[in-house]
Amino acid sequence: MLEPFDITVNGTIYSIFPEEDDIYTVFKEGIEFVKIQKDTERWLKLDDLTELPRFEEDEEVNQIGSAINNYRL
Repeated sequence: MLEPFDITVNGTIYSIFPEEDDIYTVFKEGIEFVKIQKDTERWLKLDDLTELPRFEEDEEVNQIGSAINNYRL
């Protein structure tokens, strides 16, 4: 399992906590913000209650996901 790490996107610091199956819990400035999951082409926000993927476009989630990809390289 990967260790938690921090990334910065557009001047905002996000703490990333890797979980199983390419799922990440994201904290924005110290507060739990969102869970995201890597899809084939993009990143998906998980529903707060069901933790099922939501297939709506979210630019902030995609930027966080890109930064995660860059960190893991």
